[in-house]
Amino acid sequence: VHLVESGGGLVQTGTSLTLSCTFSEVGFDDYVIGWFRQAPGKEREGVASICIGCRYDSTYYTASVKGRFTIFSDNAKNTVFLRMTSLKPEDTAVYYCAVWYRGLPTTETINPASYDYWGQGTQVTVSD
Repeated sequence: VHLVESGGGLVQTGTSLTLSCTFSEVGFDDYVIGWFRQAPGKEREGVASICIGCRYDSTYYTASVKGRFTIFSDNAKNTVFLRMTSLKPEDTAVYYCAVWYRGLPTTETINPASYDYWGQGTQVTVSD
């Protein structure tokens, strides 16, 4: 599976940005797309995830972005978006998307080790 992120950039505190993750066919009825970020000197952190093909709406957000970030998908275009609002300098990082389809993908947890394929990342920089 090939994933490509786009939409990153340099923005000011309090503004908004929407990232896109476009991916090739996964070949499974249901799978999870996750957004992660990694700041310099820090471990990769799970930000949000969404289950594609689930019979119910299933999303996950890490506590620090709840109420500010929204993950949603356009299944017809194999694209998952991350709408980020009220951005803060601490949101500065390289943002990656990844797909989890083997085993039992879930949005109940967001462990990078569970994900099967990754994109190359897109830089988001939030200035004061």
